Amino acid sequence: MHRRFTSFVAHVLVACVPVLGLVMAVGAGTASAAHSPVNARAAALAALKHLKIGQHPTNQPLPGPSVRVKGASVSTNWAGYADTKTSSKYSKVTGSWTEPTGTCGSKESLAVFWTGIDGFNSSSVEQDGTLIDCEGGTPTYFSWWEMFPSNAIQAVSSAVRPGDHITSSVTRSGTKYTLKVTDSTHPAASFSTTQTCGATCVDSSAEWIAEAPSNSSGQVLPLTKFGTWTLTGATVQAGSKSGTIKTFPNQKITMENSSNQVKAQTGALNSAGNQFKVTFKRST
Repeated sequence: MHRRFTSFVAHVLVACVPVLGLVMAVGAGTASAAHSPVNARAAALAALKHLKIGQHPTNQPLPGPSVRVKGASVSTNWAGYADTKTSSKYSKVTGSWTEPTGTCGSKESLAVFWTGIDGFNSSSVEQDGTLIDCEGGTPTYFSWWEMFPSNAIQAVSSAVRPGDHITSSVTRSGTKYTLKVTDSTHPAASFSTTQTCGATCVDSSAEWIAEAPSNSSGQVLPLTKFGTWTLTGATVQAGSKSGTIKTFPNQKITMENSSNQVKAQTGALNSAGNQFKVTFKRST
């Protein structure tokens, strides 16, 4: 999904980045889908397959985040933490969470949760995680991955359910990236894929993010009400140095709307630097 500071679906999802930033075309649900969870999941999955990427300048990182205080920034579509530039390239990021419960309103809304490399200060992203798509008043849950701008978001499974224990990771070895999501509650939602990326992927940041997607016009879509997302077990590696979020220069990111109202509030890191909470405040 792509980040917007002052990144993911577009009636379209933009998973990232930068998130991963994505843009994915999400069509309107049918009347039957509104009354059938099975049909709703099928319709949402079909819509994800129409995701488009490229030519989405509003989902590209701006020259820099709007810094309010040292080590903190504001984004229109990201909430969480990013480890920023170091003398070495980032090679691994991991994090775990319990999948939140999405509460749908009358309008379409989405919420995306992911870990990834790049995106904070680069135009590429290598990321994976889960998402909640609310259409027709029914939430559907997916596991997914994306290598932006090489490909569109890849929705893997709709077997994810609220309360599932999720572990997400991205590991780089040379130009190979292994993107892996493990759902230990519903293993059918788990996956591992290895993709190649050359000079486009600069490995200059690592992220743990809750995101509101944007549409193809660059408009941030309503954020699905998710209560609290708790990221645990965060680890990261750059060069030969491994640690937690606080091991490297980092930014706490809070999601705000254009009126400076908080949409998703990011909490402080715990003492180990491997856990934090993001709390939903408002949809728009």
